[in-house]
Amino acid sequence: MSLSESDSSCFCGPLEETLAAEVRATITQSLSDAAHTLGCSKLILPDCLPRSIGQELLHLAACEPCGLRGALIDLCVDRGDQGPLCAVEQIAVDATLVPTFHLTLVLRLESGGLWPKVQKLFKGSRPPQASAGSPGLWNTQRLSVGFRAIKRKLYSSGELLIEECC
Repeated sequence: MSLSESDSSCFCGPLEETLAAEVRATITQSLSDAAHTLGCSKLILPDCLPRSIGQELLHLAACEPCGLRGALIDLCVDRGDQGPLCAVEQIAVDATLVPTFHLTLVLRLESGGLWPKVQKLFKGSRPPQASAGSPGLWNTQRLSVGFRAIKRKLYSSGELLIEECC
């Protein structure tokens, strides 16, 4: 069953899915532009991450009064032991509306798996002249497929939802 079929009382449908695709594209572009903010030359997004974020956005906006249009999204990256949480961008899905809910997406840099091992392998064999000039692959970071979504309704007090997404 798709999200648009799940509950007729909730705010779902093809327009929401189109809006989610636009927000996904904005998030992807913001992350690509944020490489320097994160202290790297390039930030790699797993292919499935934007799709997972889009599905989570639809899920969290489904029963909101204005749907996804009412979202104010803070996009952050958790750098783990490489530094504090980095705020990438704040996105008002529809700037003409007063937001009805605040969503914080906390994406994580990949710390396990194959990518860090490959990076260390190349760092160890890097020629001395490469370290001064061009960072290239040596300073490339990869985001994990998992992220945290924190939702707070702005029209009622005390409602906080935290979801771990894999």
